[in-house]
Amino acid sequence: MTPSGKGDLFDPACPTRRLLDRIGTKWTSMAVKVLAEAGEDEVRFAELQRRIPGVSQKMLSVTLQSLTRDGLVARRVEPTVPPRVHYRLTVLGQSLEVPLAALRTWAEENMAAIDRANAAAAD
Repeated sequence: MTPSGKGDLFDPACPTRRLLDRIGTKWTSMAVKVLAEAGEDEVRFAELQRRIPGVSQKMLSVTLQSLTRDGLVARRVEPTVPPRVHYRLTVLGQSLEVPLAALRTWAEENMAAIDRANAAAAD
């Protein structure tokens, strides 16, 4: 910890690093976006998977477990056969959507420049 009581991002043991690793994945960003678009409504697992092209069932499950454990997503299971599982963002999860949306916007606005830099570096 620094004198201010905040973590030191450059310290390998800093908990901030672990959190950034978890929330910085493409699957987390996409899952949070889909859940944010749903607002207060819940989204079923199958709907999340349908709306996130390319994500495997296992990767989505691991991502949602992590987000739920971190208090960013609430999970509700209906006791049916098979069980129906619903997800929604918590208040904390809703607050994550703002910085993730800014990061997605930055990526969209700068992807062409990044592609050009990669192409130039490959020459």
